[in-house]
Parts: sequence; structure tokens; C-alpha cells
Amino acid sequence: MLQGKHIVVGLTGSIAAYKTATLVRDLIKAGAEVQVLMTETAKQFITPLTLATLSKRPVLVDFFDPTDGRWNSHVSLGLWADAYLIAPASANTLAKMANGIADNLVTTTYLSARCPVFAAPAMVLDMYRHPRTQANLDTLRTDGVTVIEAEEGELASGLSGKGRMAEPAHILQVLERHFAEAGALTGKKVLITAGPTYEKIDAVRFIGNYSSGKMGFALAEACAGMGAEVTLITGPTACRTAHPGIQRIDVQSAAEMYDAAVREFPRTDMAILSAAVADFTPDTCAPLKINRGEQGLQLHLQPTRDIAATLGECKKSGQILVGFALETHDEEAHARGKLTRKHLDYIVLNSLQDAGAGFGCDTNKITVFDTRGHVTRFPLKSKEEVARDIVNLVIS
Repeated sequence: MLQGKHIVVGLTGSIAAYKTATLVRDLIKAGAEVQVLMTETAKQFITPLTLATLSKRPVLVDFFDPTDGRWNSHVSLGLWADAYLIAPASANTLAKMANGIADNLVTTTYLSARCPVFAAPAMVLDMYRHPRTQANLDTLRTDGVTVIEAEEGELASGLSGKGRMAEPAHILQVLERHFAEAGALTGKKVLITAGPTYEKIDAVRFIGNYSSGKMGFALAEACAGMGAEVTLITGPTACRTAHPGIQRIDVQSAAEMYDAAVREFPRTDMAILSAAVADFTPDTCAPLKINRGEQGLQLHLQPTRDIAATLGECKKSGQILVGFALETHDEEAHARGKLTRKHLDYIVLNSLQDAGAGFGCDTNKITVFDTRGHVTRFPLKSKEEVARDIVNLVIS
């Protein structure tokens, strides 16, 4: 998968830089062409000569060669690369990336790169779990960077915990998987629904749910990364899209999401309905705020139109429809019932009984059922990994 691929590898100041020597060697053995960039601090942990020998290219540290003034163009590097890997990525460099600070060749090339970017953090556990570092990682994920999670273990400080850079073999697998998946959905149009819906009670209040939209946005990024033309219909959420292949349609209510989904579905090859759409909505909405009174407030709710069932009924031959089921009890029975009743091809079950799954989490644990009777169970993973698992299962 890496044969002939152009990989830019950026090293920053961390003792884990010694692992990058093995990684560069393995990338070369896999047939990739590797250009190594280093920060000045990284040179204190491993020499440019070592990495130049392994990569078979001069290592670039400065914006220009001090011996002859030749310019090391971050623009050219960003255009040349099929992937940009920053490993190890120190807390300092992650902060610069998240805030758009370009004061060295590694971070300047990051801002210039048009290719997928991967970052493998490495630092002491307290720096890694610090709220600021975690916020920077979240920002980078939102910006489309694939974060290769740090691992648990003994650290150079003598402490033990999460902060070790992922092993070279694992990083290599991430890159191989990326190139294996790239292009798998080229020419396909995919519709995805995400987030909650808000059902208005009055001018300031609504009925909603705790959905963050993270799962749907991860699915959109995964499909776009595989070459699909993605239409993302999303309810109110703080999530952002980064991939240029994603067309975003913002809605608020279940009715608005229904109308958008029904309108877009005929033009799609696959629809993944991950939104947490309200099942009920108030039958009236007060034009002004309802002021507090001595008496209680009674609301009359009516059912919303079922998006999955409607699309299932009008699905044409060759279209694939994937639904989601978030359950609290009798999970598998409810999921299988929805699969059949709504004419879905697949249904993804996640349970609120599983720690780390469901609303607001960065992780999910799913079971996928299909119409052929197959059941595929996945362990707890990041929602980015879960998204790839779902899409790859459908593709297979």
C-alpha cells in the first residue's frame, strides 16, 4: 500500500524521536519515499545524519540551506506529500498546530499540506492529560488531523501512564490502512444525518437530546476520505467539517431533517442515518416566551415523520441504507425489529448500558446487524475508528 507514496515525516523535541528511526526504515522498506523534517529541539534527541542515512535524503531543519541559501519550500513539500506524519508530536508542536503558529519548517509545512495529516503525540502523562493539550488534540481532530493515540506504559520521566508515542509498527499500520481505504468510495454519493434535533416549545425553549453529532461527523469524514461525495445533514452541533468533499446542510427540527433527507436521498448511493431525531414534537409552538405561572405547563406531543422508514420504502435497487439504534433495554431485539420494519440493509446498535458509548463520548461500542443475518461486534474504540469500521463493513 505504501509503494511509491511520498511521506513527509516531521520530528519534534521528544525522547521518542529514537523510535522514528525505526519507523523511517520501515517506511523505506515498504517502498515509500520519505522526506524527514526536524525542529531544532528534535536534533538534541537524534541526529539528522541518522535519519538522512535511513531515508536516503538530506534532512531539512531550516527554511533555507545556510551553506548555499537554497530555499526549503514548505509549499513544495506540502504539494509533494501524499501524507504528512508528525512523530513524535510534542505538546508544544501540537499547541502550535492547533493555533496556526508557523515558526519552524515542521509547523509551516503542516499549514501548507494538502494531504492527510497524522500526528503521534509523545510527552509525560501530566502534559498529555492536561486540559489544554486535550483541547488542542480535539481541535486538530476537528481540523481533520488523524491523531494516533499515545500508549500506556513506562515513560522517560520514570512515571508510568499514557504518553508514550505509539510503536512504529502501529503507526505503519495506520498509514497502510489509510492508503488501502483511500479511493474505495470514489464516484459514490453518500448521505449522512448527524446530531440532535430541536423541537420548539416557544421562542426560547425546545425539546432535544444529548447527541453531540460526533459519530455522524466522523462518518462524514471517513466517507469523504475514501473519495465519496458526502452530503451531511446535521442538527444543531458544535462539530465542524474539514474535508472539502463534504457538503453540509444545517437544520434544526425533525421536520427540516426529514425534508432535507427525502430531497437528497434519490441522488445517493448510500445513506447512513446516525442522527438522534426526535420521535415526538409539540403540536404547537408559542410565538413568544411562555412566562412562568402558578399552574403547571402541559404539552401535547405528536409523532414526527420517520426518516428511516420513509427512505426504506422508497429505496431503489443498488441503494444502501444504514440505520442506527440507541437502546437502553432489549437492545438486540429492538435493533433487529427496526432493521426489518424500516427496510434497512444494516443497523448499528449502541447501548447506553456500555460505558464510553452513546451521547457526548469520544468513543463508541457497536454491534452491526444486516439483512443476511450476519452480526458483527466491535470493541470500544474512538468514534473515528468506529466510523471506518462501519464504512469498511458496508464496502466489504
